[in-house]
Amino acid sequence: MGFAGYQSLMNDTKWEEIWLAMIDIPELIYWRTKDIDTKYISHWDAEWFYHFKLNGNRESYKTIEWLEIKAESEEIKNKVIKMLKEIHVPGEVLSDTIKVYGYIKEDSFIDYI
Repeated sequence: MGFAGYQSLMNDTKWEEIWLAMIDIPELIYWRTKDIDTKYISHWDAEWFYHFKLNGNRESYKTIEWLEIKAESEEIKNKVIKMLKEIHVPGEVLSDTIKVYGYIKEDSFIDYI
């Protein structure tokens, strides 16, 4: 599945690794995603187990343009960054959130966290 003007950076396995790691973290960690197909940005949610992977379906990963993560403290944010570095995902650490990219515009560059 391709989207005109974008290059894919993530695959189902990487999204699944993020999902598995996040459901193991006991602290409240908020997330939202942008759908590359519909351009819809979800509301902030802290429920990873059922909501992140819709109905347990890995197909729901296919249209994630980006995942934005917000932690309630610097300590939790650093724990998430460490976990994302271990998984080795494309993204950036912003002042109050962390963004993981599933797609970026062609001819763009994003580093790994």
